[in-house]
Amino acid sequence: MRHDESPTLNPASAPPTAAGGGEETASRPSPWLLRMVTVGLVLAALNLRPAITSLGPLLEEVRDGLHMNGSVAGVLTSVPPFCFALFGFMAPRLARRFGPGAVVCAGMAAIAAGLLIRPYTGGTAGFLAASALALMGIAVSNVLMPVIVKRWFPDRVGSMTGLYSMALALGTSFAAALTVPVTQALGGNWRTGLAVWAAPAVIAVLPWLVALLRGGEGAAGQRGTRPAATSEPAPALRITRSRTSWALACFFGLQATAAYITMGWIPQIFRDAGVSAGTAGVLLAVTMAMGVPLAFVIPRLAARLRNQGPIVLVLSGCGLLGYLGLHLAPVGGAWAWALLLGISNCAFPLALTMIGMRARSGAGVVRLSAFAQSTGYLLSIPGPLLVGVLYEHSGGWGLPLALMAGLLVPQTVAGLLAGRNRVIEDEC
Repeated sequence: MRHDESPTLNPASAPPTAAGGGEETASRPSPWLLRMVTVGLVLAALNLRPAITSLGPLLEEVRDGLHMNGSVAGVLTSVPPFCFALFGFMAPRLARRFGPGAVVCAGMAAIAAGLLIRPYTGGTAGFLAASALALMGIAVSNVLMPVIVKRWFPDRVGSMTGLYSMALALGTSFAAALTVPVTQALGGNWRTGLAVWAAPAVIAVLPWLVALLRGGEGAAGQRGTRPAATSEPAPALRITRSRTSWALACFFGLQATAAYITMGWIPQIFRDAGVSAGTAGVLLAVTMAMGVPLAFVIPRLAARLRNQGPIVLVLSGCGLLGYLGLHLAPVGGAWAWALLLGISNCAFPLALTMIGMRARSGAGVVRLSAFAQSTGYLLSIPGPLLVGVLYEHSGGWGLPLALMAGLLVPQTVAGLLAGRNRVIEDEC
């Protein structure tokens, strides 16, 4: 039997009750409106990582241009998960007040403004503040993307999660790979090379504006109809009482830890083993590129299973093999280890899919998404820093690789618990 979503009340097929006790008429959105939301979903996902991955290739130029010392640069690389955790907690309240679509639209505008402003602020403080503005837009959009999917596509949670996860992976890879060539093509000025990534965010605002003006919010297709999440009374959930919520938060945080460690340190591991800098960069690109096809396949597969535990085991097994290979034969099997770690990092789209499946209502998905992602990003902050400390004090990669492999054990346990067929409303 197929299980395309968790048990839920389809807001498009049941009339929501207004706050004042009256009934409002809800109808299914038109195919045109659904296509517009799909375009908006894909364009928004493309913009959820370039603010981060476009900076890395130009970090040395940014440091020189802003006279930034190494400590401040280190803070800059740890700002994204901190902002994701801090601002992610704001998303449910904003969604209840304005609707998820409106918040995502505003998030895209914040990303565009932050990316356009930050190269031209003229100082480190302004650069950090503008970066925080863009990261705020990313944080609230991160949390609300599963909510958008649950509301507009309740019978296609897996496929739509896969679609926007694939777009997110593409945006991550494009920004990392194209920032330097684009900067060179535009005259070699790092400020222009960073500012250019504001353009896709501006484009991403447009379909959301059209959808909001023409279709309102949520599954209600009639203009002027209140969105399901705002008209539907929020369930009296104490999210911290749910074991599944905590399991999802831990799983999300540990997979995010592995992803940040991979992006920050895997090239250095290969270079220290004797691989050239160019090849090390290509190996990282291969690792990240694995997320493009698998980000579409894994959510579709997960949505068809009652229990996502087997997928968790496969992904963790690939990670363990990859870390073991990096320790034993980092050069001889470099391509194989890069592929295996790329597969393991696809725990991210799996976590997003489970967020959409572990709550019965749209309001429940909002709260679960905010809790799991914000708590998870807080948990992910120390990991990359700890790897650097171990590397510096041990003088090699044995201990850091042991830590990376060891973190997969609690990640697997948390994933198995989060993958069980249950919803947080029952646990709360």
